[in-house]
Amino acid sequence: MKNFHEFQLRGMRVVKRVDINSPIEGGRIVLNPRLQRHGESIRKLSDAGAKLIVLAHQGREGNPDFVGLSEHARLLERIVQRQIEFVPSTDPEQVKAAIGRMQNGDILLLENVRMWEGELGAPSESLLVKTLAPMADLFVLDSLSVSHREHASVIGLTGHVPSAVGPVLRRELDALSDIEQGDATLILGGGKVRDSLSIMGKWLEQKKARKVLLGGAISVLFIEAAGHNVADTYSYLQAKGLLDYTKGAKDLLFKYKEAIVLPEDVGLNIDGSRVEARVGAIEKGRIQDIGENTISRYSEEIFASPRIIMNGPMGTYEEEGFGLGTKKVLEAIAQSSAHSLIGGGHTISAISKNGIPHEKFGYVSLSGKALINYLSGKELPALSALKGTKV
Repeated sequence: MKNFHEFQLRGMRVVKRVDINSPIEGGRIVLNPRLQRHGESIRKLSDAGAKLIVLAHQGREGNPDFVGLSEHARLLERIVQRQIEFVPSTDPEQVKAAIGRMQNGDILLLENVRMWEGELGAPSESLLVKTLAPMADLFVLDSLSVSHREHASVIGLTGHVPSAVGPVLRRELDALSDIEQGDATLILGGGKVRDSLSIMGKWLEQKKARKVLLGGAISVLFIEAAGHNVADTYSYLQAKGLLDYTKGAKDLLFKYKEAIVLPEDVGLNIDGSRVEARVGAIEKGRIQDIGENTISRYSEEIFASPRIIMNGPMGTYEEEGFGLGTKKVLEAIAQSSAHSLIGGGHTISAISKNGIPHEKFGYVSLSGKALINYLSGKELPALSALKGTKV
């Protein structure tokens, strides 16, 4: 895959696909790390003299967060510190006219790509691709977080114009490349058990994981699979359909018992209060965090590891009294000398909640499902398209 800096950008019409999909609170877009990171990247290409045409989405049709990008444009202007022209239309002639007026360094943000006809269908039928393909000199994909989608704005232009990796995507791919050298400690938590099992399976089978430290719902599944009582948390496993993965958990425990580390104690919610209990001696309550002995064990593993991947919190960190495990594990990673990759929306929220600077970690990924797919060894259509791009 070519990188954006391999091209002489000055004077080129560069179409750049970013991901500034943002949370909405009180009807307003919230300034967030995605906007900040992509704003800095937009500035970089504008400084290079490109005529920059930015593509992005917000929400899904039918959902409350499915809105236009006018407010995104104003927030990006604050980050980029220069004017951004927003085209509040999906009319091809208006878009062409706006592009025709552009000077070197200008930035144009088009309307939410999911409002364009054909965005979710075959790229060859996309009105956006038909509009931009004859006018673009270069396509830059700058987001891993959309790379698992075969949407027109993500893969549609790669067959028509030279295409390249942008600075945000390049940094993430470099971080993943380093992590994939192996000898990594995986720290998996949160509620997405199937995703965690998929990552575990690949990394353990390929002998890239030295240890797998479990928290959150997947740790409860493995505690139950190991034959221990999980008390009131069993009904949670049942309600979420997670018991369907019991056999898979047992198989992994049997095959990789030296590598998979289960909590030895937990933080139970009993009548609204945190109560520490040793695994194997749980009689009642709901497991909502890892225990203090487990925190110490996990910290030791973290400080001994050259590489760390963390995806998902260790418990219900957002509830008072049950964020200790997540906080202490994140602090240990931040203090360690390991190269770390942190992913998952809840994990990133926990970093902010605990006031830990992103710079304390090797890389904080904003990529969600695409990151999970990458770590699980699944093909990402957008990266495949870039590799087979027109040159």
